[in-house]
Amino acid sequence: MAMRQTPLTCSGHTRPVVDLAFSGITPYGYFLISACKDGKPMMRQGDTGDWIGTFLGHKGAVWGATLNTDATKAATAAADFTAKVWDAVSGDEVLTLAHKHIVKTVNFTKDSTCLLTGGNDKLLRLYDLINPEAGKPMLWDRSSMEEVKQLKFDTAVSSMEYLADGEILVITYGKTIGFYNALSLDLIKTVDAPAPINSASLHPDKDFFVAGGEDFKLYKFDYGTKEELESYKGHFGPVHCVRFSPDGELYASGSEDGTLRLWQTAVGKTYGLWKCVLPEELGLENSEQLYTTPPEIKA
Repeated sequence: MAMRQTPLTCSGHTRPVVDLAFSGITPYGYFLISACKDGKPMMRQGDTGDWIGTFLGHKGAVWGATLNTDATKAATAAADFTAKVWDAVSGDEVLTLAHKHIVKTVNFTKDSTCLLTGGNDKLLRLYDLINPEAGKPMLWDRSSMEEVKQLKFDTAVSSMEYLADGEILVITYGKTIGFYNALSLDLIKTVDAPAPINSASLHPDKDFFVAGGEDFKLYKFDYGTKEELESYKGHFGPVHCVRFSPDGELYASGSEDGTLRLWQTAVGKTYGLWKCVLPEELGLENSEQLYTTPPEIKA
């Protein structure tokens, strides 16, 4: 019999979860940060969803959140016109970067020495985190910067994921998931989903990808054939964000319903809090493994 996908449900937020990001793999495992309209981004153990801490300091909805590779730094983008950098180990606020409008997204450079921010002021800003007081941040105005190539879409872009290993951009717009060469911006392929898609993520091995959208569903597609492999509901609202863990063993989704959910890549595999029980352990004759439902994780 086919095993049922049973996610870990991570509660604790009080409003819609709009962004999430994983760290790289560290000596202590990997970690997950979530951005929420409640203004209280949370950090969790990535493979179990266990709550570690909440970053307190923003005075508005938090639209973006990220961790650096070794999970020593966190950054958040908010409606209070600031981006903040945090010590991800202690939870202390390290730096507040004032903007002139709502900040929607943040990202560390690979070496964690700089932070890129973007938002409603239509500017990309690159901040030097080693010596932030040395001068004004470098910035580019999107209307005047020299363009190598421009991508145009018939509808609004809802998300973008960059995979350094393979130089692939995953872009969602309308019901379409588009894959582009990150260096040339040439289109590799597009896949159409049954409903408007808010976010998509390609597995690290690039054999399949997942997408979440307005119909509360998560979809799984074969990357090579573009075939829809499965779909299922797990949230009670539109899915705003979805990302694979760095080891590819699970993916996380965030929703309008205020929860994060962790889903197994290989359903039934013993991993994190997911356990498989052999039938003989329960006195059953069927040789199929039975899947135990993991607990709900609360902050």
